[in-house]
Amino acid sequence: MSAPRTMNTQLGRPVEILLVEDSPSDADLTMDMLISGRISNHVSVVEDGVEAIAFLRQQGAYRDAQRPDLILLDLNLPRKNGREVLVEIKQDPGLRDIPVVVLTSSRAEQDLLHAHQHHASSYVAKPVGFEQFLEVLRNIEGFWLSVVRIPGKDRDVS
Repeated sequence: MSAPRTMNTQLGRPVEILLVEDSPSDADLTMDMLISGRISNHVSVVEDGVEAIAFLRQQGAYRDAQRPDLILLDLNLPRKNGREVLVEIKQDPGLRDIPVVVLTSSRAEQDLLHAHQHHASSYVAKPVGFEQFLEVLRNIEGFWLSVVRIPGKDRDVS
């Protein structure tokens, strides 16, 4: 029997997550893990950096998109890579306060440094094995959706 899903008490509503991932298998696995987790959330998926920026700026097909509370960002994306997306997010006053977790297969030191220099909230290298990847996703959910306070307009500030 799975644990009951609970509302994120910090936000008083489901957590909005934007997953920016071009690998269908990684996206499916990540979505399944997050949706079946303990914290109530809504996951939107885009497959490249151009779509990610359009989603975040509510442009075109994404004009009704919800502002995410958390972004899970792959670095190796088509059209506009995740490094460029991270820089664009963190330079935009309307987006910079959204936490960005870089979730990538890259273990390159230069990618890690770039992510931290451009204010990624954390950098997580995807493990190769299925079980290890599931464990990483559980840890992300536990930490980012249960422990960390996420900036949001729906907070009780009393």
